[in-house]
Amino acid sequence: MNLTAVAPVAFPGEPEVAVETALEHNLTAREYETILEILGRTPTLTELGVFSALWSEHCSYKHSKPILRRFPTEGAQVVQGPGENAGVLRLPDGWAVAFKIESHNHPSAVEPYQGAATGVGGILRDVFTMGARPVAVLNSLRLGPLEEPRNRYLFGGIVRGVGDYGNCVGVPTLGGEVCFAPGYSGNPLVNAMCVGLLREDELIRARAHGIGNILIAVGARTGRDGIHGASFASEELTAASEARRPQVQVGDPFTEKLLLEASLELIRRGVIVAIQDMGAAGLTSSSAEMAARGGVGVEIDTNLVPVREPGMTPYEILLSESQERMLVVATPERVPEVAAICRRWELTAQAIGRVTDDGLFRVHHDGLLVASIPGHRLVDDAPGYYPEAKEAAAAIRRRQGRPTAADLEPIEALERLLDTPTIASKRWVYEQYDSTVQGGTVIGPGGDAGVLLIPDQKFGLAVTVDCNARWVALDPYVGGQAAVAEAARNIACTGARPLGVTDCLNFGNPEKPEVFFQFQEACRGISDACLAFDTPVTGGNVSFYNESPTGAIDPTPTIGMVGLLADVRHRAGSHFTTPGHLVAILGTSEGRLGGSAYWSELLDYFGGPPARVDLELERRLQDLLVEGIAARIITSAHDCSDGGLAVALAEACIGGPYAEQSLGAALDLSGYAPHLTTPALLFAEDHGRVVISVPFDQRKALAALARRHRNPLFGAGRVGPPGEPLEIRGAADRVLRWDPAQLRQIYMSAIPRRMSHVATSGGEGD
Repeated sequence: MNLTAVAPVAFPGEPEVAVETALEHNLTAREYETILEILGRTPTLTELGVFSALWSEHCSYKHSKPILRRFPTEGAQVVQGPGENAGVLRLPDGWAVAFKIESHNHPSAVEPYQGAATGVGGILRDVFTMGARPVAVLNSLRLGPLEEPRNRYLFGGIVRGVGDYGNCVGVPTLGGEVCFAPGYSGNPLVNAMCVGLLREDELIRARAHGIGNILIAVGARTGRDGIHGASFASEELTAASEARRPQVQVGDPFTEKLLLEASLELIRRGVIVAIQDMGAAGLTSSSAEMAARGGVGVEIDTNLVPVREPGMTPYEILLSESQERMLVVATPERVPEVAAICRRWELTAQAIGRVTDDGLFRVHHDGLLVASIPGHRLVDDAPGYYPEAKEAAAAIRRRQGRPTAADLEPIEALERLLDTPTIASKRWVYEQYDSTVQGGTVIGPGGDAGVLLIPDQKFGLAVTVDCNARWVALDPYVGGQAAVAEAARNIACTGARPLGVTDCLNFGNPEKPEVFFQFQEACRGISDACLAFDTPVTGGNVSFYNESPTGAIDPTPTIGMVGLLADVRHRAGSHFTTPGHLVAILGTSEGRLGGSAYWSELLDYFGGPPARVDLELERRLQDLLVEGIAARIITSAHDCSDGGLAVALAEACIGGPYAEQSLGAALDLSGYAPHLTTPALLFAEDHGRVVISVPFDQRKALAALARRHRNPLFGAGRVGPPGEPLEIRGAADRVLRWDPAQLRQIYMSAIPRRMSHVATSGGEGD
């Protein structure tokens, strides 16, 4: 049955649509049959383009929706959960925080600078369209080994893209993570997170309403860059992917800054009723999704859309992903005010359509009706799939194995781990970012989590992104739990209480049973951990088809987390600060080396069972840290993760990136897990462990605190003055000594040394 009053016509020059055309648009034959059923006729090319964009994996989540529905999304702190541009959590005194993380993986693989830059631009827009001013950006970057020229080229371009865009807009980059592993050589990951502040009563949503209200395109003009970007993000990378370079958007951070200020003024002055970023799928997704949320239709005249290239067709205008554009909805009488505010910010504001009561997504061009689609079916009837899930036999075998290579001498092992780019200092990265602009930064990059101050308030926010893909690859359920637990520990190590989560779920092809198993189990682990910690999932992103001819990436469910620091004056850093302070370890060790950096980086073996996560113990640990830091019992706290206890102790001694000198420490671990071998004692990556320092006169208060929270506590020794060694007494009273200054040199130089010569084009050679 034809649900449109008037059938649209093909735009002049468009080819006739058939199933082959649908296949070229990454639609399946079955999905094309569904489109025919919805329309009651053959679609125009413009309509087919609209369906292909909104039904892409990137936009429709067709392989992930049933799994995502299992996440906990509610809580007393939740103002806005999934379904909007960003999640929003409640803060004290009428404040709220908007935050979200998204991927820009495929664009960054073929055009690293612009791919990463526009990833930052897109996530900024997701946050300020909620009415929030962006106050921090974080990123999670994953690439292949830096020994390969191509990876150095990608890494250099991605870091410059992230830094240049954020610096120009004037938003501090407050933290992140950078990991290197062979599985990312063919498919780097670029995940960008943004955090914004707003008054809760100024929150605005992307829901079109009010019949006759006007759709207004605000910001940059529309070009041909980024067409089919959403589809590109929904397919595997191949040798031919370089040809998709023109589909990578080109960013303009200076226009973004103007758009940010104009959007916030429009919201603050109450002259608009809805706003949405023209991100993936451009004008198509912004208009159709706003209409679907509001239960209305939209009518658009693409002739009215400001373009920067002549002869653009409605198909191109609708699917363009040109950057720095917004779609806003305003009442007719407010349109002149919208235009005046935008002019003041040197931006275009052009009325391009209206809200209708017929529920249709209609598009006109040159007086022709070129698209007429039942809007709710375009969005709500997107296909959904539940693939087979089965763990690969090779994964089971890998989890049961262990290396045959001999253990390294512990002194050499620690030095080599600190020289590993994944563990080593990331100062080379974040020195290219402005981490202090806006003046709210309290703890910048280089610690467990970033901390920023809320204007004119004593409370602040802690922010972090975390995931250890090795653990997820070995046991997806445990790895999902561990990603949330590590993020929560990092937040708590500053003294902040974890509040909520946004996630970027990076996996391979979900149509493969072993990949969907990884996805399903990792999400189950994330869900259980979020329930245990009362950190609801407020939104995020799923990035599938992260595969290249070399295979799928390691499964990487990146967790972005925010926490509330009740009083920023009472905070803790990650490094030892005062000679004579006691050093203690919270938590115990089973000594599991499965998935550890020690095995994978030093013994060239990836396997074994990863350490288990005790969610109840992790929650008690969070409580202990928050209370102990607030009471000034604990002066520093650093969680044990990559590299285990030895790396955590070394980093605490080395000090922050700009420390004038490193401190020593005299530690006796002979009574800490005495049943373990020296490698297991020093390099196992057990969860629920934090290295802390405590003033001597607070030792009894610490012991009482640990008892009250039922958390294992081990007194390890004391912080030493500069010039003294890091000394660890282990099993059989063997004493190991390192020079902290030498360790610092290794730690700080690892990445700069490898990046001292970077390919400038294509990355195929030096």
